[in-house]
Amino acid sequence: MGDVNPHELSELIRDTLAAAVSAGEITLDEADIPAEVTVERPRQREHGDWASNIAMRLAKKAGCAPRDMAAVLAERLADVEDIASVEVAGPGFLNIRLNADAAGELARTIVQSGTDYGTIDTLAGQRINLEYISANPTGPLHIGHTRWAAVGDALVRVLRAAGAEVAPEYYINDAGVQMDRFGASILARAKGEEIPEDGYPGEYVDDLAAEVLAERPDLVDLPEDDAIAVARQLGYQAQLQHIKDTLTDFNVHFDVWFSEKDNLHDTGAITAAIDRLREQGHVYEEGGALWLRTTTFGDDKDRVLIKADGNATYFAADAAYYLDKKDRGFPYKIYLFGADHHGYVGRMKAICACAGDDPKTNIEILIGQFINISGARMGKRLGNVVNLHDLIEWIGADALRYTLARYPTDTTLDLKAEDLKKQNNDNPVFYVQYAHARTRNVARNAAEHGVRREDAFDASLLTDPAESELLGKLAEYPRVVGLSAEKREVHRIARYLEELSSAYHTWYGRCRVTPRGEEPVDDTHRTRLWLNDATAQVLRNGLDILGVSAPEQM
Repeated sequence: MGDVNPHELSELIRDTLAAAVSAGEITLDEADIPAEVTVERPRQREHGDWASNIAMRLAKKAGCAPRDMAAVLAERLADVEDIASVEVAGPGFLNIRLNADAAGELARTIVQSGTDYGTIDTLAGQRINLEYISANPTGPLHIGHTRWAAVGDALVRVLRAAGAEVAPEYYINDAGVQMDRFGASILARAKGEEIPEDGYPGEYVDDLAAEVLAERPDLVDLPEDDAIAVARQLGYQAQLQHIKDTLTDFNVHFDVWFSEKDNLHDTGAITAAIDRLREQGHVYEEGGALWLRTTTFGDDKDRVLIKADGNATYFAADAAYYLDKKDRGFPYKIYLFGADHHGYVGRMKAICACAGDDPKTNIEILIGQFINISGARMGKRLGNVVNLHDLIEWIGADALRYTLARYPTDTTLDLKAEDLKKQNNDNPVFYVQYAHARTRNVARNAAEHGVRREDAFDASLLTDPAESELLGKLAEYPRVVGLSAEKREVHRIARYLEELSSAYHTWYGRCRVTPRGEEPVDDTHRTRLWLNDATAQVLRNGLDILGVSAPEQM
């Protein structure tokens, strides 16, 4: 088997179970043999390297006691070359201990795999459109968008690591009356006038007015309607570029920038979408308006597509946008919405059903809760905005991204900027980045002492308990990637990195890579350098999924 990771061990136990069933040692229908067997690290390491509760799960179906089934599996597993021992514990746990060289071989595998270690194929073949942030281009990205910027980009990365083909997409809300108000606000500031009552306040409007005037000095001399149109278009272009620049600074990247105005309103896509939904039998007219019968699919009320005045609703654009994604070949569509969008879940799933798709598989909506930084929750229209650009300058992109990805999205966060900037082990991002910097320092010291990986590797030398613990933690990484992708929970990556860092710091304190004094370099030093560099690689791979840098020194 070579190095034994949890995925391979899971397959081994499953194959062993199937063989025992085939041999008549266990009475079980083949359909009851699970596709994947859960293996976990025991809470107490003296119980072994890995544990499985498979016998406890299936014993009732097999009509036998869990310990009896476990004993059959243990006897077969004990004959596997890379397994040192298997014990039946408690009510029927399988406690498995690997040979030292089988466990240690993982260090070489990770180094040789490089950035590929942890990439899996559990989502291979899935084409996913992932839409997140989607802020109006009427102002800078602010604190309310920051969480989804960090989590959304990390989710793109972890889904790709699990084998999916993912298209991250930004929906530009550039249609509607808010764009006219935006243009009127810019024109007012260009003229030195007060912002209209329903306009957009904030210093950024003054900055946009200056940019627009620099391009069109004649703006204030144009007729009012023409001036608003020019201010709206030029201000929109400038603000959208600021948004793109800010996201680049935050290490967030989109494949598609989808304009509502250009792609839906100006192309007739909304009318075409309504015609398609009508063909499905879900559109009706009432009170001079055109409706979509979404209650058929669980929505709390039917939704208006075209108002009595002939104007399309936002909901009509949502429906057209969904169909556009479908037409572009994305069977799976994930939407990341803010905390104030709970009401969208039912109606979006109803759109999916009305389009002939399955709401259980073809659409997924994640809701993220609010964040507070230093106790201040602020909104763009209040003029006291905390912008993402300001947060990056204030706290740093790494600390901000890591912290926002570290918590489940359904929890409200109350963060203090001072804590995120601390350079000590109480700050999780510092703790993990410091672990990586330490691995690089160890590698530099090793080079100075003539310790070279290429001179030797003997996995059987990695026998210290701290080495066993570190290897076990490294082996878990592909499984963590798979769970994070499957459950859409990128915080699992961050928490794993903290556990890995803890195991590494413990190992660092116990196991030397460089010789002491006049002690000669031996194969233990060389093999430990492989383990050190394997840890560095996994830390880098995990931090990259979170969009966070892995510093060479700190």
